[in-house]
Amino acid sequence: MNRGLAFALALAALLAVALAGPAPDDKYTDKWDNIDLDEILANDRLRNKYLECLLADNDNHCTPDGKELRKNLPDAINNDCARCTDKQKSGTEKVLKFLREKKKDDYEKLLAKWDPEEVYRKRQEAENSS
Repeated sequence: MNRGLAFALALAALLAVALAGPAPDDKYTDKWDNIDLDEILANDRLRNKYLECLLADNDNHCTPDGKELRKNLPDAINNDCARCTDKQKSGTEKVLKFLREKKKDDYEKLLAKWDPEEVYRKRQEAENSS
């Protein structure tokens, strides 16, 4: 599993793979797992709306899935996406790769906001060096 998946959850929700609280099996809900991430990544307006939500100081302008993401993101980052579904994990990989390669400034802003202690970055560096 890519260590970047935990942080990518935020980005996945950015692309509408949002988390809506734990399901009975202690996984995050799969309610938004079938959203077309490619469409969101390719659409500046949609992608920027999720970025705005994730970078804001509060969730006042977030969609319901964005609000749930903001609520669950710290847990996902700190626990290496342990409660993510397989679809959420693959979606986060896709989103992270897109942002790292095509929207580096947005990627760095999200890391600064959601990974200030560099939990994700340190995991990613450790994985890449092994």
